[in-house]
Amino acid sequence: LFDGVPLNDSFGGWVQWNRVPTIAVERIEVLRGGASSLYGNNSLSGTVNILPKQSGENFNFSAEIFGGTQNTFSGSTFFGFSKNDWTADFVAANFQTKGYILVDERERGAADVFAGSRNSNLSARIGKSFNDTANLFFKTSYFGEVRTNGTGLQTNRTHIRQFVLGGEFNSLNPKSKIQNPKLEWRFYGGTQVYDQVFSAVNANRNSETLNRVQRVPAQNFGFSANASAVVLENQTVVVGFETRQVRGASDEIGLANNRTTSVSGSGGRERTVGFFVQDFARIGTRFVLAASARFDAWENFAASSATRMLANNQTTVVNFPDRKETAFSPQISLLFQATKNFSLFALASKSFRAPTLNELYRGFRVGNVVTLSNENLRAEKANNFESGASFGLRNFNLRGNFFLTEISQPVSNITLSAAPNLITRQRQNIGETRTRGIEIEAETRICEINFSVGYLLADSRVAEFPTNRNLENLFVPQTARHQFTFQTRYGKQDWSFALQGRASSAQFDDDLNLFRLEPYFGLDAFAAKRFKENLQVFVGIENVFNSQYSIGRTPVRTVSSPVNLRVGIRWN
Repeated sequence: LFDGVPLNDSFGGWVQWNRVPTIAVERIEVLRGGASSLYGNNSLSGTVNILPKQSGENFNFSAEIFGGTQNTFSGSTFFGFSKNDWTADFVAANFQTKGYILVDERERGAADVFAGSRNSNLSARIGKSFNDTANLFFKTSYFGEVRTNGTGLQTNRTHIRQFVLGGEFNSLNPKSKIQNPKLEWRFYGGTQVYDQVFSAVNANRNSETLNRVQRVPAQNFGFSANASAVVLENQTVVVGFETRQVRGASDEIGLANNRTTSVSGSGGRERTVGFFVQDFARIGTRFVLAASARFDAWENFAASSATRMLANNQTTVVNFPDRKETAFSPQISLLFQATKNFSLFALASKSFRAPTLNELYRGFRVGNVVTLSNENLRAEKANNFESGASFGLRNFNLRGNFFLTEISQPVSNITLSAAPNLITRQRQNIGETRTRGIEIEAETRICEINFSVGYLLADSRVAEFPTNRNLENLFVPQTARHQFTFQTRYGKQDWSFALQGRASSAQFDDDLNLFRLEPYFGLDAFAAKRFKENLQVFVGIENVFNSQYSIGRTPVRTVSSPVNLRVGIRWN
């Protein structure tokens, strides 16, 4: 979520993180584990809530500019003002980088070029307060991006336009038995266009031929509202409602031997509605009980596919049947404060993710891997269990937990056939995956140094797949079994320094566990010096040791970015 509105792509479900300029962010809240009991779809394994910066003074101005290796340049600014009961703010940001060549040096050929990106963000927001009890705002934004995807012909463009109308209402009646009642609502919508060009690269990677040109237009609008209040002094109750409608299509031109052979189009509509309730209660001085439940219903309708072959001018039309699904997502958690410094907790929940229009009706090609759509996909549904403990002293905190997640009908890319120059896959619901593991985090402060460390063990496997027993007990693709992270920060007077590292064990890039991605370790460093009150100069180094590890192996090896340096100035 960003400013209370879903950030997930309405057609594809993915998240364009560069739609959110860092200069526009006030803070980020992360909810781990299944969160569908409050947030519904796309919260199968957690939710990230990004709260935007807003002008709280008569005038507020921030700016940042930096440049670095790989021909990287970025500039962004935020300014806002507040006068009487009115507020307004404006954000502008631009980022561009030449990038690097993705394919391993030992395998690359003349067709391989730099994979770069260039994007721009613009947004404006105006708000009006009514006394101290209510406010209303309107926000509009634009995002545009152009990417080069590692070969001369493969590119994509994205244009997203969005508006948000929202408000809040707070009651300040101290005599009421219901304390701090609050109502929040958002009405939002937008349009987007995604253009992509696909090609096939020959075996020695010295030439490529165009084979697909796609345009994916989509429109969406939605409404959400939630009300909260404190009742009986120690209980907080939240109720909410959400609805959304999406329309999207994939229009495609097919080519062979540099000649157009077909034109096709497919797509459909999606309508969702959800209701939820949460009760957060303190029981005595040692227990905190939280329970929530949400019901979601959605339907896909008006879906079809049409293909015209130019050789004989014949058109094939398929009308897909309308389909409906529902999901009930309860959650209950209990916290026991055993002592001032030690607590125990346990949680059980259900969560889900509905297939997107992209998964249902759009196929695509990346290099020599073709992925087919599947209009028969069903929702992924998970059972989540977690228990753990936390211990804290003045300068030391330790947290650990065990977890188990069982996902029924997870959507996965299943290999149908494999040849040297073409791998064909299809999105399918497999029977069940099971992930078991532990997570440990520790944080301490020694003098002016903050140090934190984390370890994650996640054993994620295909537990059942009745239609393809060969995949059972294999590892879920792109899920490392062991992950280790650490971060250290030092700050004194006007200086600040930071190091962060991440290590991962091996994982697989495909469902058959044939393409192994080796373990890796990466280290980043950061330093900054503040001048006077508002000006800061900073330098950052990503991948300090210039480590090179696989990020893809299907079947061509693509590798991580080399060492990357950036130097910049920030005014805040």
